[in-house]
Amino acid sequence: MANQPMDVIAKVLEKVEEQVDAELNKQLKEEDFEVLREKRLEALKKAHKQKQEWLSKGHGEYREIPSEKDFFSEVKESKNVVCHFYKDSTFRCKILDKHLSILAKKHVETKFLKLNAEKAPFLTERLGIKVIPTLALLIDGKTKDFVVGFTDLGNTDEFSTEMLEWRLGCAGVINYSGKLMEPPTQTKKSATKFTKVEKKTIRGRGYDSDTDSEDD
Repeated sequence: MANQPMDVIAKVLEKVEEQVDAELNKQLKEEDFEVLREKRLEALKKAHKQKQEWLSKGHGEYREIPSEKDFFSEVKESKNVVCHFYKDSTFRCKILDKHLSILAKKHVETKFLKLNAEKAPFLTERLGIKVIPTLALLIDGKTKDFVVGFTDLGNTDEFSTEMLEWRLGCAGVINYSGKLMEPPTQTKKSATKFTKVEKKTIRGRGYDSDTDSEDD
């Protein structure tokens, strides 16, 4: 019986310790949650600020620029640029217009432009553009890759927006969240129809193509 008060005290102390531990854990969890919440809010603010900066530079829409001079100023102010060199007489340019309009809204991190090749003789000569339509893909002001005609898009006028998105992702000119190892619509039967894509830098007149100068 003499040990009974000690046992009671020990149990009380144990209960108090449990309550203290529970309260401390609760406080730590609340503090951790608050830290995570603050970090999340900061990230959202930063992302919103970045998006507004992109929009102020003409991102988020697919638009035409009137001249070569505009091309250089547009490319200079944006990290990632896709520029469609087109001709009014080439039907396939209109097909690209449809897909690029969709991607411009989806990938605000990249600037999407179009330029009439007939109004840009110096630029088309400098970039070695011989096939219409051609997409010039630029990163940090430098031409990193080209999408020439529809060869890399399955050799068909019926390619999907996802196919073009994948091709731009292969060049690193957009933030692509899918798999880069194969096109989104590729199957075992159709695998041979697709051209292997390699990142490359093309300068001047060194670009060759066995396609006619206008890809009608």
